[in-house]
Amino acid sequence: MTTYALISHSSGNDILAWRYGEKIPVRQYIADVRQLAAALPPGRHMLNACSDRYHFAVGLGAALLTRKISLLPPTHTPEMMRQLRTLAPDVFCLSDAPHAIDLPGFVYQDAFADGPTQTHPEEPCDIPYLPGDQAVADVFTSGSTGLPQPHRKTWGSLVHSARAEAQRLGLSEEHPGTIVATVPPQHMYGFESTVLLPMQCSAALHAGQPFYPVDIINAVKAVTSPCMLVSTPVHLRVLLASNLELPELDLVLSATAPMATELAENCEIRFGAPLYEIYGSTETGQIASRRTALTAEWELFPLVTLTPHDNRMWACGGHVDKVVPLNDVLQAVDNHRFLLHGRLEDLVNIAGKRNSLAYLNHQLTNIPGVLDGAFFMPDDDGHETVVRLMAFAVAPGMSAATLQAALKERIDAIFLPRPLVMLESLPRNATGKLPRDVLQALAQLHLVRPAQEGGPGAE
Repeated sequence: MTTYALISHSSGNDILAWRYGEKIPVRQYIADVRQLAAALPPGRHMLNACSDRYHFAVGLGAALLTRKISLLPPTHTPEMMRQLRTLAPDVFCLSDAPHAIDLPGFVYQDAFADGPTQTHPEEPCDIPYLPGDQAVADVFTSGSTGLPQPHRKTWGSLVHSARAEAQRLGLSEEHPGTIVATVPPQHMYGFESTVLLPMQCSAALHAGQPFYPVDIINAVKAVTSPCMLVSTPVHLRVLLASNLELPELDLVLSATAPMATELAENCEIRFGAPLYEIYGSTETGQIASRRTALTAEWELFPLVTLTPHDNRMWACGGHVDKVVPLNDVLQAVDNHRFLLHGRLEDLVNIAGKRNSLAYLNHQLTNIPGVLDGAFFMPDDDGHETVVRLMAFAVAPGMSAATLQAALKERIDAIFLPRPLVMLESLPRNATGKLPRDVLQALAQLHLVRPAQEGGPGAE
């Protein structure tokens, strides 16, 4: 049976994490993993809710040593917790801060009540090896298109995925760096690119999750170079709009939503570093990347293939050990590259005209002065009235009428939103996504049917 190391660092003295300015070596990480593993409750399913990225990584290691399955749902709402208890009645929550999660809990710090295990630089560091077929995590879909669904991940597939990403990004043991991230480790993107990636390419992870522009800048300045920032289009747009002096980076990584070429170009100029996007899904993990400022084409990871069937693409190969249908509209360029045209569920048809919500969102957020925005298509209630698109926008100082006029210059009048709601912010989750149920709740608050039909977009 093939086994893989918990971490790929060659020396116990290598740095695995930066935490509050302190460097945490590999040997300390291994000692912390063993100490936490000895203290964890007996349940086989663990919700790893640690907000500190280092604590999360220790929790992951401890779960692996005790053969527990880490549950990584998209939210911690009461309804999501009810679903977890149904799926895994023995589930408990590992946490490092006060929370309102309704599950039996274990506090991370309780395992270290007598202090951390003392380590010495001269002692050998025994890095554990784990079977490739060991179940590691149930990662849940975001709920963007319905109820979140769990997908089982094995240690071998996760290791191969992280190593393929490291190869694609040019990360290696000879050039270890530090990864600073604005996304949480509980999401598939954050799990792969901010926890598994540093563990498998000899890099160090930054324990925090900076959110505000000044905090992101300070986090980057607090670590040694080379430094990679892992973020999202939403976070990067706000960071660039802050007009603060941005530190130079060695690499920028983005995912969760396709990025506009102009934003990618601006990021590369302001950070002095290449920006890459990752394409993937909860079901497949990451499977492709592109340097957005240079090309619209995505390049598949080694050994991953796409096959058309039943009017959609199916992915397999490499770390994708089963044939998986993709929920996006992809156009193959050749055997290794493709174009992304949006999600299958994003396609809308109004009065015989078709468009995608991704395209409409792109046009909305690229209007000067718009910081954030999203279109939403309400469900058809079965009445004879025409179902109309809605849109929500964050554009300080701009009126809805002014924004509607700007939109009319960019999209067909049939797709103009009715209504267009101006907000101070959108209720995005920690990875910058807007699950459909969140948008639906927002729509119910603001949806007002027009008293009469007329004007642009009317039937």
